[in-house]
Amino acid sequence: MKKNDVILLAALIVAALAGFGGVSLYSKLSTREPQAVAYLDGEEQGRYPLSEDTTVEIRQTDGSYNILQIQNGKAEITAASCPDKVCVNHRPVGGQGESLVCLPNKMVVEIENGEELGIDAGTR
Repeated sequence: MKKNDVILLAALIVAALAGFGGVSLYSKLSTREPQAVAYLDGEEQGRYPLSEDTTVEIRQTDGSYNILQIQNGKAEITAASCPDKVCVNHRPVGGQGESLVCLPNKMVVEIENGEELGIDAGTR
């Protein structure tokens, strides 16, 4: 190897390390607190951190409602005015990308910045 080859190789290694360090630093700084984001008919109604235990009533203009409870880092719907109560019977969610949906009331709660789920899909 010639002198210029060594300099080029060293410059590429330094650039790669700087890029890796920058991406790592950016991901640490941009990580925000996990939160439940409530949408009513496609419009955001509120953001609620999963670190704070709280209960929120999300009410539509026609009187329909959902009660969102956040406890121990998980969100769940504990009561709703919908007839089928599928949303109430759903397990609590807290992982990135998980959601609670109430179709009759046009309400969706999505988890943002939660911890990544270990398994994407399973097959038998």
